[in-house]
Amino acid sequence: MPITLDWLGCATFRLAIDDTVLFLDAYIDRVPSAPNVGLSAADITRADAVLVGHSHFDHIAGAEVIAANTEAVVIGSNESARVLLEAGIDESQLLRSQGGERHRIADGITVEVFPSLHSCIWTQGSWDPGKVVLGQYGLTEEQRWGGRGLLDVGGSLGESSPDQDQLQRAQMLDHVATCLGSSDTGGALAYLIDTPYGSIFYHDTSGCWTGVVQNLRPDLGIVAMAGRPNIDGEPIQGSLAQFVGRMSDMLRAPRVILGHHDDWMPPMTRDMTSADALAPVANELNHIAPRTELLDVPLGGRVELWR
Repeated sequence: MPITLDWLGCATFRLAIDDTVLFLDAYIDRVPSAPNVGLSAADITRADAVLVGHSHFDHIAGAEVIAANTEAVVIGSNESARVLLEAGIDESQLLRSQGGERHRIADGITVEVFPSLHSCIWTQGSWDPGKVVLGQYGLTEEQRWGGRGLLDVGGSLGESSPDQDQLQRAQMLDHVATCLGSSDTGGALAYLIDTPYGSIFYHDTSGCWTGVVQNLRPDLGIVAMAGRPNIDGEPIQGSLAQFVGRMSDMLRAPRVILGHHDDWMPPMTRDMTSADALAPVANELNHIAPRTELLDVPLGGRVELWR
């Protein structure tokens, strides 16, 4: 039986390993103006586990629906557990984790949890993966935030302009206000999924502790590419493409798949999935990690990992 991975938009993936189904994040029901991925959370009838990278709405929303409909366990932080408890999910389905845990999902399938970092949402990155962004280094939390909240849309997450569609913006703000989620990350987590066929690294936001990532050596890496990457607590002095290259160099995975780089929340976001947009990433990998293959998974599409 082939081992498959479906990209369901943003950083959400469905991983099918023989008879076991894992969801990596759960954000499927997007704002109406976002590209459709072909199904909703309510359509999910099979899931054994949901791995939540952090507690923001664009990652955890939908986990409550999948967990309720399938009785899947949910691995996530204490904040993710709190959010899901308030949504009616039973404590017995919640595997609270902060890094250092190893969970058995099925025979031969385990999930190891590692502490990770969220991208630097207090400062802007670039929608051009090849553009180098500098500065904002060595600041305190008070200097970083300056009183601005996470959902200051158009500041911490993206810039709006007068000519952007106001209906889309209204839909976006309503969507953010009504989605399940928290204004806190809950502490970002990364996962190493070990299967009889190979191991898979997954994180859902562009950040990492280098001391953690550089020793994992998975067979496949799923790397988030959005915002201003966070390396060991500081914003990258470079580009998104360089972050992907650095992650690939540390992981030494033969294959890499990108996530979180579609137009998941227009008009705030931009599409970074085209061949032109990804050219700097391919060039960086050729230079930094020439033995790593960048796999293309179309939005709403599927790739076969092993057979």
